[in-house]
Amino acid sequence: MAEGPQRTREPRPGAQPDAATSPTLGATVLPNGVRFAVWAPKAKRVDVRIAREDGPADHPLTRQEDGLHAGFVPGIGAGARYRYRLDGGAAYPDPWSRFQPEGVHGPSEAIDPTTYSWGDTAWPGLTTDGLVIYELHVGAYTPAGTFAALVDQLPELKRLGVTAIELMPVADFPGRWNWGYDGVALFAPSRAYGRPDDLRRLVDAAHQAGLGVILDVVYNHLGPDGNYLGVYSDDYFTGRHATPWGDAVNYDGPDSRRVRDFVIGNARSWIEEFHVDGLRLDATHAIVDDSPRHLLAELGEQARAASRTPIVLIAEDERNDVRLVRPVAEGGYGLDAVWADDFHHEVRVALTGQREGYFSNFEGTAAGIARVIEEGFLYQGQIEPHGGHPRGTKVTTEPAGAFVFCVENHDQVGNRALGERLEHLIAPASFAVASALLLFAPETPLLWMGQEFAASSPFLFFTDHTPELGRLVTEGRRNEFAWFAGFRDDRSRDRIPDPQDQATFRSSKLDLSERESHAGVYRLYQDLLALRRGDPVLHDQDRTRIRATAIGERVVAVHRWRGADHRLLLANLGDSADIDLDEAISSGGRPNGEWRVILSTADSRYGGSGEEVALEREDARWRAALPAKTAVLLGVTEG
Repeated sequence: MAEGPQRTREPRPGAQPDAATSPTLGATVLPNGVRFAVWAPKAKRVDVRIAREDGPADHPLTRQEDGLHAGFVPGIGAGARYRYRLDGGAAYPDPWSRFQPEGVHGPSEAIDPTTYSWGDTAWPGLTTDGLVIYELHVGAYTPAGTFAALVDQLPELKRLGVTAIELMPVADFPGRWNWGYDGVALFAPSRAYGRPDDLRRLVDAAHQAGLGVILDVVYNHLGPDGNYLGVYSDDYFTGRHATPWGDAVNYDGPDSRRVRDFVIGNARSWIEEFHVDGLRLDATHAIVDDSPRHLLAELGEQARAASRTPIVLIAEDERNDVRLVRPVAEGGYGLDAVWADDFHHEVRVALTGQREGYFSNFEGTAAGIARVIEEGFLYQGQIEPHGGHPRGTKVTTEPAGAFVFCVENHDQVGNRALGERLEHLIAPASFAVASALLLFAPETPLLWMGQEFAASSPFLFFTDHTPELGRLVTEGRRNEFAWFAGFRDDRSRDRIPDPQDQATFRSSKLDLSERESHAGVYRLYQDLLALRRGDPVLHDQDRTRIRATAIGERVVAVHRWRGADHRLLLANLGDSADIDLDEAISSGGRPNGEWRVILSTADSRYGGSGEEVALEREDARWRAALPAKTAVLLGVTEG
């Protein structure tokens, strides 16, 4: 079946796509047939096997230099299903397949990406200015778990106040459900969520609703089941470098040019063919490349050239390395932002007291939270107690928007044994304080799906592998928690949900009716995001106009200003406290004017205690009496 009518996205004016990275491999639908091309240097002969009602038909491809095999099959078009047969033996899916309708082991389907009729010509693109990211899993967000079902949720996400949705990986994976990091058909949106045009409709609808779409992509490994790259070439992976998943992707060894083009072409395809507004690059610390020009720098340049509008490129990287977001001309990789997990870790330890594993590197102090808000990273070269190695680089002039903060994400929830969200581990009042800290800070905030209404559902690790592989995954999942105090014996580890059990996936789905039943916290998020968007101080993300400090052991004060306008967040993580505002404001001097309460998380409309924040003036000094576990936003305009 052909996909339905499209205007293609034109490259940015003046951009000339590199021939090597243009998506000419795979199946290209032409008016009178389909052109096929595959890089298969291991094969002396490649036939494209076309599925027909009267049985498969093999068509030989012509071997060219560098192991490329190409040819044209007349009389077929979009919807044709095919495999590549190597040296007269077995036939395999296309590494550049745009769709795998029967799963990653089945035939590929020829898709014409030029036939969808786009309605997003007025969409201006996405930058880090004012960016608020909403991370979600397509399969777990709605009961249906499809691209089409997600379209219906876009208006409510817009009303919430986020500016972009970030989809966990959608490249096709083995089985019916998966987080997406086991993807093996990198160019093919998963048939578990719909057809390619369904993803286009989602992006198109998001743009028309005023929302950007960021896609999580994985270029550090491929999944363990359905990865057929090795039958085509031995050069996709290399033993010269090691990763947590085994041999590294070959970005700097023999024949690495074709491998680099494979992933760069993939990045371009999501932007050109699906109009996505950015990429979240998974675990870039595990992308090992000793080439003179790092893959990330080249990929970034090519990805921007593929788009007619601005895009954002975000790294997930555990190293706290500012090189990722520095311009290429200054020796950096030229990305826009990096996940800065120090904020999450410091806040989590402060509120839960849990310090196992890498959390032992964090003390959870008000001073630590204040420092990471001011500087973006907490670790900037210090030795980590857990591991004993230096971590991080010095933050200098990097903008606040280059640091992505969160208080939960798919990793920090789903990689817990029982998938508990932060709101499951602490009191609602404390969760409200953490939320206020996140959304008041000038850095780019990321919300994890359901966080905005304190979802009751966990988010668990789930897979749908073959029984043999699934058994190994289940055993490995349970064994990795053996050194945690709560799971040191077999009986306690048996409580960890089986990733292979369908119930594990089902229980991870959101109950969207909780937007109403948990209306208080949902309203808090809406109001905080409205202030971030509309307040003249909070809308300004200038990191030079902020001072964060600890007042005592449990109060974090964050002062932001712009011209005559001042905003002060007092986040009380502990018992009731009496605060001298002079201790909390910038050393530039106290503003003249009357402080007022703009928002308090204790407000009963947010589900809070209803206790009021008492503001008192003694001569020229102001004091605030804070209820326990409360964040209050104060404002003053001088003059």
